[in-house]
Amino acid sequence: MADLPARMLFGAAYYHEYTPAYDPDLTPGERLKTDLDLMAEAHFTVIRVGESVWSTWEPTNGRFELDWLQPVLDGAHERGISVILGTPTYAAPPWLARQYPEITAEPATGRRLDWGARQEIDFTHPAFRFHAERIIRRIAARYADHPAVIGWQVDNEPGLHLFHNHGVFQRFVDHLRDKYGDVETLNREWGLVYWSHRLSDWADLWTPDGNAQPQYDVAWRDFQARQVTEFIGWQADIVREYASPEHFVTTCISYTRQGVEDDELSARLDIASGNPYYDMQDGLLLPDPTPDEHEQAWKTTGVWAMYQTADWMFSSRQEPFLVTETNAGSIGFAWDNRPAYDGQWRQAAWAHVARGARMIEYWQWQTLRFGAETYWGGVLPHSGQPGRAYTEIARLGAEFEQAGPLVAGLEPDADITMVHSTPSKWLMQKHPPLATPDGAPDPAAYHRIVDPFYRGAFDAGRQVRIVHVRQLGQQSPEAAAPAHPVLVVPALYIASDAVLDWLAAYARAGGHLVLGPRTGYADHEARARLAPAPGHLAEAAGVSYDEFSNLTQDLPVRATGPLRLGQDAAATRWADGLTATDAEVLATYDHPHFGRWPAITTRGLGKGRVTYVGTVPNRAFARGLAEWLVPTAGHGWQDLPDPVTATTGVSPDGHRVHVVHNWSWSPTRATAPVALTDILNNCPVAAGSEVELGAWDVRVFITADSTTA
Repeated sequence: MADLPARMLFGAAYYHEYTPAYDPDLTPGERLKTDLDLMAEAHFTVIRVGESVWSTWEPTNGRFELDWLQPVLDGAHERGISVILGTPTYAAPPWLARQYPEITAEPATGRRLDWGARQEIDFTHPAFRFHAERIIRRIAARYADHPAVIGWQVDNEPGLHLFHNHGVFQRFVDHLRDKYGDVETLNREWGLVYWSHRLSDWADLWTPDGNAQPQYDVAWRDFQARQVTEFIGWQADIVREYASPEHFVTTCISYTRQGVEDDELSARLDIASGNPYYDMQDGLLLPDPTPDEHEQAWKTTGVWAMYQTADWMFSSRQEPFLVTETNAGSIGFAWDNRPAYDGQWRQAAWAHVARGARMIEYWQWQTLRFGAETYWGGVLPHSGQPGRAYTEIARLGAEFEQAGPLVAGLEPDADITMVHSTPSKWLMQKHPPLATPDGAPDPAAYHRIVDPFYRGAFDAGRQVRIVHVRQLGQQSPEAAAPAHPVLVVPALYIASDAVLDWLAAYARAGGHLVLGPRTGYADHEARARLAPAPGHLAEAAGVSYDEFSNLTQDLPVRATGPLRLGQDAAATRWADGLTATDAEVLATYDHPHFGRWPAITTRGLGKGRVTYVGTVPNRAFARGLAEWLVPTAGHGWQDLPDPVTATTGVSPDGHRVHVVHNWSWSPTRATAPVALTDILNNCPVAAGSEVELGAWDVRVFITADSTTA
């Protein structure tokens, strides 16, 4: 990973260029000094600047104004605050769109995107690239040597739109020509004999707007993500020409953006960065009141979903990551104002640190008085005067300073590993296997299948690691089995034969492979396999099926054998008609028709095991499954009260770190599993003693007198 300072990076995005419109009673210099002094008092160690104002850097074509940032960098450096400098390419100036209208993005063929927001530009267009490169080089040349700068953020939350511009589509055709060689190969691989779609020439390929062929859709989404990855990598390479060797280069990812394939994108960077936003107040309450059908989007609801996003960010490079934006106050818009309860800023930040966050940076320093995000709360309110948010965040800054390098760059522990498939998610967004309650196709189907497995593990107190499909192949099955003793693979619809063979070999080598609905059903081109489902894994799992059904109501599930499930365990949404050819049945459906098929089976394979889950489990079912897969949670904390979570990881110097939360209004206690040291209060905690947790509280410990113990 990038060579970052040993301390925890902590701060906010800061836009001093907006200051004259904020406070007419203070000069910009006075406001800057006040802001930076307040940041220093809050123990800020980093700010992000410059990424949103191309029209300030270059007010008209070819006229550059670069000096306005100098006082910000100088003042930050004087106070020991580092700076991440952003390139402004996600918010193009109006003069550029006026002079080059052809660069406007088209979300559908021939229809230009309306202007007035951001990211309205086809960033692949040569005219845009010329001007983008010019402003990047000017900024980098001007400030790369400033001692405050430690890193660069290129662009901002890329992948918002899929581009249908003529030039983009022609490059897509060229990409297919390079990949398949000739139209006859494409006709065969995509099955274009169907509905008379056979191509006689590459010119016959239709634009994607009305396409209904799944193979085309997967290729189109893959190509769009490649454009985002190439664009960000192109910017990173330019910046590296100027940056010092110790500088890192990153971009901030909104992980639900449709044009993002985060593992591929992050491979072009020095460290992964993400922007997790989440509902606060009762959105962080445990036990979790969030209904199962609640759809998670750019903003999540529920503690489990916040942890899942953090684990997703770690998965991009399988390394610690940066939080480049997160909740400072109310997030969203004028109609949704829910700032945190006291203590929740600390809780959320420490939760991300426990899952590998190397930096916590808020968006933004001061709430805007104008623009589309007028009610997106900052560390300071509209008045610019410190309030409750500042006080809470300053407390957190003091804690990070107290903890020092012990918590900077944790390697989070994991009891269960889950496999993520972006191509399968893309396909299910347009061709979902699940329906909404009113019978319409559910574009969130991928997460409707995957998330219950994660949520069940979280509810059981088991920690999760997320791994991308491509990352599996970077390790041999023999090495992966001890590293990831339980590997859960739901909704891996698109999978090559090689991937399925790897999964079977993983189980033979000693791993516990857990398969879920839709896994292994289609090949790398999203074509349904001819072999009985789940394809190459049928023999390994000892089950097969040729029939499956959507469920219009939940079905009670009854466990047999070693699996223990509560009376409220149920199957939801889907049921595979499993035939157990050489597997033990662990649970069945309590239903006159579906009861003929197992809900879960398991089979020993080589040194390991394959378990097949033929349905989407509800909360009770998923929790019982996780407890059977991992009988004892790796963090070691036992009999935790319902609102309490324990998260563990290893610091770079080898200390085992324990982060314990109380996600509720009621003070509670937890029993220390081993001798600990409270690193925020610098006091010992004896093994077996009770740890006090106040309302919405968090405690941070290291295992006493040992490393990795």
